Amino acid sequence: MAANDSINILNSAYLAVEYIDSFLPDNPLQQPFKNAWNYMLDNYTKFQIATWGSLIVHEASYFLLCVPGFVFQFIPYMQKYKIQQDKPETWEKQWKCFKTLLFNHFFIQLPLICGTYYFTEYFNIPYEWEEMPKWYVLVAQCFGCAVIEDAWHYFLHRLLHHKRIYKYIHKVHHEFVAPFGMQAEYAHPLETLILGTGFFIGIVVFCNHVILLWAWVICRLMETIDVHSGYDVPLNPLHLVPFYAGARFHDFHHMNFIGNYASTFTWWDRIFGTDSQFIAYKEKEKQQQQQL
Repeated sequence: MAANDSINILNSAYLAVEYIDSFLPDNPLQQPFKNAWNYMLDNYTKFQIATWGSLIVHEASYFLLCVPGFVFQFIPYMQKYKIQQDKPETWEKQWKCFKTLLFNHFFIQLPLICGTYYFTEYFNIPYEWEEMPKWYVLVAQCFGCAVIEDAWHYFLHRLLHHKRIYKYIHKVHHEFVAPFGMQAEYAHPLETLILGTGFFIGIVVFCNHVILLWAWVICRLMETIDVHSGYDVPLNPLHLVPFYAGARFHDFHHMNFIGNYASTFTWWDRIFGTDSQFIAYKEKEKQQQQQL
């Protein structure tokens, strides 16, 4: 009975969104995107699309999303939004991070990406334009992927902080006490595999078109680069996402090496009380501001 009620609620919500969508103006980018998508299908094999297309989406998205945070360090006005103002970025750290990223991307992640084609073939994931889900379905799927990944990340990340294994794996990621956007995927190869597994679970659950692979890649990178940016910028549209953790939440984790283990949302840390030190820190910070 409860399952049927849930299905009915979801169906009603879907119909309501579909009804609202029918009143929205046509997206002017839809036709160019459709033409580009069909051109890709006509000129490249599924293996090339799944493998090299996924690599291009990942690399282009990653480094483009890092640009704002990278530029902020050269803008004096933006320094008031930097969370750890006493720890500025250095060229030495950024260059070291960049070199490690290239190794992880091409020697750890690329071999995994090479399995994308076989995944889509095994589960009969379509590539055709006509099979592409509606934008609001895609948004809901990405949110579902984020919820699943966040749960995986919380428990495995917390495990990686166990004193018996921390120094062997996760310590690499904590080399930078004051994080910056490009450092989001700076990690030990084993951590890339362990925490990265959470990314794929949602894909297995929700994927009904290859576009979800790319949409979820972009969403996940947008989130992880934002929380590692080191800047708490006002009017950040990601703060509109319910229970979104944000840069200040994760920056505290890098400052103190404890608590705030979740990747995207705050509920797991709230449930298990691993955000208690962060809450106390915010309260103390608030009191200091009031005294000023």
